[in-house]
Formats: sequence, C-alpha cells, structure tokens
Amino acid sequence: MADERIKNLPFSESVRAGDTVYVAGQIGLERGTTKPPADVREEARLVLNALREVLGRQGLTMDDLVMVTVHAPNVERDYAPFNEVYVTYFDGPYPARAFLGSGPLLFGARFEVTAIAARPKG
Repeated sequence: MADERIKNLPFSESVRAGDTVYVAGQIGLERGTTKPPADVREEARLVLNALREVLGRQGLTMDDLVMVTVHAPNVERDYAPFNEVYVTYFDGPYPARAFLGSGPLLFGARFEVTAIAARPKG
C-alpha cells in the first residue's frame, strides 16, 4: 500500500516493468507531517527508510538497487552527512549513483531520492 500522503497525487510511488522497478522521488519527512527534521542525518535516514519501504512493497531490498539519484539543493553542505547514513543501508556492492545539485525541493526537504531496482535472476 502506498504512503497515504501521496494517495491522491498524479504519480505512482513505483512502477514495475518486467524485472525492473522504477521508484518515484522520495523525501524524508517526519511521520504524519510535511516537514523534514531539523537534523540532516535524520532526514537522510527518513528518505532512505522511505525508499526501503517502497522497495519492500515490491518484494525487493536496498541491495536490489542498480541506480540511485539524489537531488540536493546544497550539495556542498549535505553530501558528506548523507553518505555517512547511506553506506549503512547496504550489505552488497553499492548501486551506481548520482548526487546532483537542485533547486528547492518540496516541503523544504534537503534530499529527494529516485531509484531503479532489478529483481535478481534466479
């Protein structure tokens, strides 16, 4: 079941095409609000938890990711703290990744993460 906050918005949280899953942009908001937390590392955890939850609904894990794109309005300030949290979410090799500077994000978020995952063959 999709996050209730996006239930009536004009996009899907993820789409499966064959063995590939495309995950729409995720942001890290405090539960039940439209506000990011004050702490940058907590926001990174929330956005990555949201990504993990979407993947879980598709029967996938973070280790099934093949590509991750992170959009951040302040790359210089937020790149290192995001990476400190990011590395704790993977057991296997890291997926390919882009960390891009962006304009302002919805709700004042520091990060918006999109991703592509592939169901393992087997």
